[in-house]
Amino acid sequence: MPSEKIRLTTAQALVKFLNEQYIEIDGEVTPFVEGVFAIFGHGNVVGIGQALEEHQGHLKIYQGKNEQGMAHAAIGFAKQNNRKKIFACTASAGPGSANFVTAAGTALANNIPVLFLPADTFATRQPDPVLQQLEHTYSADVTTNDALRPVSRYWDRIERPEQIMSALIRAFEVMTDPETAGPATICIAQDTEGEAYDYPVEFFKKRIHYLNRRMPTERELAGARDLILASERPVILVGGGARYSGAREALIALSERHNIPLVETHAGKSTVESTFENNLGGSGILGTLAANKIVQSADLVIGVGTRYTDFITSSKTAFQDQTKFLNINVSRPQAYKFDAFQVVADAKTALSALLPRLEGYRTSYHNELQVLQEEWNKERERLAHVAFTRENFEPEIKNQFETETLNEYADALNTEFTQTEALLTINEVVDKDSIALTSAGSLPGDLHRLWNTAVPETYHLEYGYSCMGYEINGALGVKIAAPEQEVYAMVGDGSFNMLHSELLTSLQYGHKLNIMLFDNSGFGCINNLQMANGSKSFYCEFRDKNDRILNVDYAKIAEGYGAKVYRANNKEELTKALLDAKKQTRTTLIEMKVLPKTMSDGYLGWWNVGVSEVSGKESIRKAYRDKQDMLENARLF
Repeated sequence: MPSEKIRLTTAQALVKFLNEQYIEIDGEVTPFVEGVFAIFGHGNVVGIGQALEEHQGHLKIYQGKNEQGMAHAAIGFAKQNNRKKIFACTASAGPGSANFVTAAGTALANNIPVLFLPADTFATRQPDPVLQQLEHTYSADVTTNDALRPVSRYWDRIERPEQIMSALIRAFEVMTDPETAGPATICIAQDTEGEAYDYPVEFFKKRIHYLNRRMPTERELAGARDLILASERPVILVGGGARYSGAREALIALSERHNIPLVETHAGKSTVESTFENNLGGSGILGTLAANKIVQSADLVIGVGTRYTDFITSSKTAFQDQTKFLNINVSRPQAYKFDAFQVVADAKTALSALLPRLEGYRTSYHNELQVLQEEWNKERERLAHVAFTRENFEPEIKNQFETETLNEYADALNTEFTQTEALLTINEVVDKDSIALTSAGSLPGDLHRLWNTAVPETYHLEYGYSCMGYEINGALGVKIAAPEQEVYAMVGDGSFNMLHSELLTSLQYGHKLNIMLFDNSGFGCINNLQMANGSKSFYCEFRDKNDRILNVDYAKIAEGYGAKVYRANNKEELTKALLDAKKQTRTTLIEMKVLPKTMSDGYLGWWNVGVSEVSGKESIRKAYRDKQDMLENARLF
C-alpha cells in the first residue's frame, strides 16, 4: 500500500524536519534543535526564509548581525548545553556563507554540533554566473561552500528535493554521536530550496536520536584497574568529554576515596568546582603551579575525555619519561594518544564501573595535595595585589618592556591597573553561579589559572581553536542557554575589534550580557610571545603613525549600541561598576584600561613555537638553542 505523501518545497521539508528532531539522554527526551540564527539574503531569503515565515513551529528565530558572530553564538549555546541542544545557522550565497568558515572551524575543533545551512548557486546552472558566484576554469561544480568541507564533520550539497532526506538523517546521526559530534553543513542550491516534492509523511514523524552511553569491556576495566593499582602517584586529567558526559560525581568519588588529584583542561574546567579539595586547577602552559607540579611527578596520567592539546601537555614536555597513560574516551583515536592503555567508553560509565574495583587502594600523596593548594593560593593572592610603581615595576613575564615604555602606557591609558588584579576582583565580586567566558589572547591563561569556580559548569573557554571574536558572540549563545545566570564575557581590545557583532543582537532580544573589556592597547599575548623568543616589540602594539599609543573609548562604542557602560581603572571603581551592573536588565560593558605585561605567566609550562634557526640577533639565536634543549625532554608520541 503506497505511503501517504505531503507536497512541500525542499526548504519547507527542512523546517518541518527540524521541528521533529529529539534527543534522549538517560531516559530524558528533549527537542534537539532550539532554533535558527539567520541572516537572510540572496539565495536563502525566499527559500528557507519563506519556509520559516509560514511554518516556524517551536523553532526560535534570531536575526544575526554577522554570519561568523551568530554561528559563534550557536556554538556557545550548544557548548553550554553540553551538546544536548543546537541551533541551525542560515546565510546567503557567496560572502555570507564564506563567513561561516571560521566559525565552523571553531565548532569542529571543539567537537560542538552546529547545523550550517549556507545557500548555494543554481542546480540548473541556467543563470550562471548568478550573483555572488565564483567562477573557475577547471570546474563549474565548485562554489564558495566547498571551503566548508574541511571544517565540517559532515558536508553535503542538495541539488534535488529528495536528496534532503538522506542528507539530514546523516547530518543528525553525526551531530548526536558523542564520538563524531561537530558541525554538519547542508548546502542547498537556491532554486532547489523552492522546488516541491511529494515527501513520505513518515519522514516527518517525531524522530528520537538516542545518546547511548558506551560501556567499557571487562578487558578494559581489568587493564585500567591494574594500571591504577600499580601506580603510587596517579593524576586525573579532566577533559571536556568528562563534562559532556556528566561525570562530576564519579570524578569526586574516585578522587575522595583514593586521594587522586584532579587537574583540568580548558574544556574540562568547572566539571568539578574549584572548591573541591583535590582539584588542583588548570594543567599545562596556562596551568597552576600546583597542577603542573603534580603532573610532572605523576607515574600515571588518567586522561578522561581529553584531546591532549599542546597547551595542556606543555608541548609534550610536562611528563616524566616513565609516566604511563590510561585514556578514557568515546573516541578511539583520542584514546590512543601517548601510547596509552585505551578504554573506549563513556566517561561517567567507565569511572563508575572502576570505583568498586579499586577497593582499598590509596595513593602515596598523603597531605601533599593540601600543601600544594596552600602554596598556590598564596601565589594567587599575591597576583591579586601586584602593584604598579613608576620607579621599580617588575612585570610578570620575561623579556619585559623597559620601565620607560610601561610608564608611557600608564600615561597614555591613564591607568595603573594590572590585569591580574582586575580579573581577580571580578571573580571576587560576581555571583558564584555566574558563567565566565573567554577565548583568545592572554585572558585564557589568567582565567585557567586564577578563576575559581564555586558552582559546576560555570566556566566556558573556547580554546580548541582560540578564536578571536568568539568572546562576546559566544556569550550570547551561553546566555540563551542559561537565561537565569549572569554571563561575563572576558575580552581584550584586540578581540573586541575583531568581532563583537552580536552585542547588538543581545540588546535587540533582551539577553543581558556583561562584557568585561580589558584594554591594553594591543595584541598583548602575541607581543609577549614575540618578545619571549628574542624579538623586540614589533607591530603588536596599537600605535598611530606618530608612534603614539592609541587610547580608544570602547565604552562609547557600546553605549552607541544601547548598552549600559562603565569605565573602571582601579579596584574600587571596578567593584562599584560590577555591583551596579548586577542591577541592570540590559547588556553592560565595563571598560578597564590595564597595563601590558601584567598578566600571569609561567609555572613550569613551555610552548613549542617555530623560532628562527638563522638570525642576525643573538637573542633569537639563544631562543632557538633554548627550544632545542626543551625538545630533548619532549615525548615523540
